[in-house]
Amino acid sequence: MQIIPVIDLRSGVVVRAQAGQRKAYRPIQSLLAKTCDPIEIVQGFFTLGSFDTLYIADLDAIMQSGDNRAVIARISEVFPELRLWVDPGLRHAKDFVDWRLALNIDLVLGSESLRDPFDLNALDKGQDYILSLDFLGSDFLGPMHILTQAHLWPHRLIVMTLKNIGLSAGPDWRRLEKILASAGERSVYAAGCVRGEEDLRTLKAMGAAGVLVASALHQKKLSFNTVR
Repeated sequence: MQIIPVIDLRSGVVVRAQAGQRKAYRPIQSLLAKTCDPIEIVQGFFTLGSFDTLYIADLDAIMQSGDNRAVIARISEVFPELRLWVDPGLRHAKDFVDWRLALNIDLVLGSESLRDPFDLNALDKGQDYILSLDFLGSDFLGPMHILTQAHLWPHRLIVMTLKNIGLSAGPDWRRLEKILASAGERSVYAAGCVRGEEDLRTLKAMGAAGVLVASALHQKKLSFNTVR
């Protein structure tokens, strides 16, 4: 099972995500780095072992208050061996091409940002993009048609439980079970409050292809060799 580290970018620095309350996010304090500089944070992740994929949430772009394109391009240049999954808050399929910043970037389409669920039909399912099914508590964020029409889903999915992020409640097991049951042969990645090895082993047993992690890595509760 793949462990994918996460960085949330705002105003050019890495911030600590907590319960989806983005306006309250503050610069990250990590045991892996002395500052909240994105390059230093990614270098810090490598002290925990090898990994090949990094998830980046551009919070400014998601909140429509600017973007971090230059920072993301820099990360891509400094770490060309990494596959970058980037969520830039795309509203429409036509915006997809504008964020093709580098060959090692795969775009994440967040359901909370997409305005028209049928835009997914305009994208080739074979393209390297990921659909994030976003939830806040029991509420699905985005057009409900995205959640209920599984035939629109690409071959990679993220189940993003924003309310659990940065807390110690653990993953949303029931929701993950439902999405996994509907996903068929698609690869499903869990996001939201993995606390340690036990959670990883449970996710692997459920059939998750991977997990997006931040806090447990910054606190050195996990390494990239924990579960394979």
